[in-house]
Amino acid sequence: MLTTPTLSYLKGDSSTPLMGVNMGEFLNQARQVHGAKTAVISVIQNQQLTYNELHSLVTQASKALCAVGIVREDRVGIWSTNRTEWIVMQFAVARVGAILVHINPAYKENELEYTVSHSGCKILFLTRKFRTHDCLNFALNVQSRQSGLKSIVDFDGAEVNQETAESLQTSPLGSLISWTSFLAHSKGFSDSALNELSTSVDSSCAASIQYTSGTTGHPKGATLSQSNMLNNGIQIGARLGLVPLDVLCLPVPMFHCFGSVVGVIAAFAHGSSLVFTGESFDAQECIKAVHRYGCTVFYGVPMMFISILNHPSFDSGKMKTLRTGIMGAAPCPSEVFKAAIEKMHMVGLCSSYGMTETSPMSTQCLPSQTIEQRSNTVGTVHPHVEIKIIDPVDGSMVPLGQPGELCVRGYSVMLGYWNNPQATHNAIDQEGWMHSGDLALIREDGCVCIVGRIKDMVIRAGENIYPREIEEFLHKLPQIADAQVFGVPDALYGEQLAAWIKLKPGQSMDAEKLRLLCKGQIASFKIPHYIKFVEEYPSTTSGKVQKFKMREMVITEFQLPSK
Repeated sequence: MLTTPTLSYLKGDSSTPLMGVNMGEFLNQARQVHGAKTAVISVIQNQQLTYNELHSLVTQASKALCAVGIVREDRVGIWSTNRTEWIVMQFAVARVGAILVHINPAYKENELEYTVSHSGCKILFLTRKFRTHDCLNFALNVQSRQSGLKSIVDFDGAEVNQETAESLQTSPLGSLISWTSFLAHSKGFSDSALNELSTSVDSSCAASIQYTSGTTGHPKGATLSQSNMLNNGIQIGARLGLVPLDVLCLPVPMFHCFGSVVGVIAAFAHGSSLVFTGESFDAQECIKAVHRYGCTVFYGVPMMFISILNHPSFDSGKMKTLRTGIMGAAPCPSEVFKAAIEKMHMVGLCSSYGMTETSPMSTQCLPSQTIEQRSNTVGTVHPHVEIKIIDPVDGSMVPLGQPGELCVRGYSVMLGYWNNPQATHNAIDQEGWMHSGDLALIREDGCVCIVGRIKDMVIRAGENIYPREIEEFLHKLPQIADAQVFGVPDALYGEQLAAWIKLKPGQSMDAEKLRLLCKGQIASFKIPHYIKFVEEYPSTTSGKVQKFKMREMVITEFQLPSK
């Protein structure tokens, strides 16, 4: 860190230059150093690939993409759960200079259609089913209406009929082909032509479009360059202290940066191995995977850690191989963080802050920092990144220690929102600052604290209330496993506080008892007015809790005004 001023501004160290290679060369360098070492283990597929085998598959897929007509800047969709093919396509698409469109496997047909149409996907790779979704049927319906989507590649199956199989002989792309048939097209493109093409791909070109899950309107496609993703992943792994002996359990989804950058690129930059546990998060499967493969690193959102720590089959002794990891993508309750260190043996566990639009991480703790710093802050600013905290109203920089909107500038800021210049203009100002919409403050020790979302701040009778402060208090109560606090409309006070509570197994409590436990411990206006005890929260596929849905449900249940 170069500066620690009295105003809320920090600039990361820039003494070590950023990497300028493209993603194809990055993987080739990893193969040269770690060739025979295991790169990825997919439990659900019962499959393991070494770095050599992964590179070979990437080469094959890259040649197949070229053979079927994919050219530079074409968009290639992937609508899939975590599996080895996801990583293959992540690097193959980048290697030929095309752009991978990450599509949430939880999307319904209309959401898939919007994403495919808006991004202009020419080909779609998919998992045939996800939970109760018939993804293949959804995709075929979309293809019938979207003429730009030329082909669907099914990771799980073969051609559906003889007519489709015969079309491969006359057309570079069949309307529906299997993964095996797709790879067979690689014979139509030479190694020398691929190498010439790969060398010409610039690291500054777009590599990824990731659609944000907005609460209103259509999602926006954050477009990241190869350099964005590579350098951020390299910095993340270095700060975490990843080494070739590390085995990383990765239950977070690949369609999100947490999986594809924080997971894959950070691991491969340091020769570590990845373990995919299943099509979606399952606490018991994660516990089994850590024990079976001797995982040393674990990534997850807070909900995942809470689920593991409170699972009936949790055995602290089976987690002894763990040493570090990242709890991120959502506010991390300090009590949960400390429990993971103690009971999951993650002595080097780190928190972090990021967003898709910044590739994703801007701040990150170091394992060497104190438990207080790692559990109560999101660490210090990343190398080659600037952050500042501003007054959301007038845009002026606030004094050190005062909350305001967190803004980020540097190499990691996205290229923009795909095909949405107005949204890009609204998010990135003329000086290159990405406005996050998050409330944060910078402490005197240079660590950053996330206070909450600007839109989540509750104003009750003129008092500004930050839900995370109340959530932190509730997590300290021994009966509570998790707590989510948010504001709802109120005719008298403007807003009131509501809380959804998950209790630990075997615990019981009612709303009145909870209020009594709060009384005298937090200010009376911070005690939740509406309290609901639940088993689950509405959440995204990546594990982010959706407070806006809880808010809507409370408004409906208690017949509150909508505003």
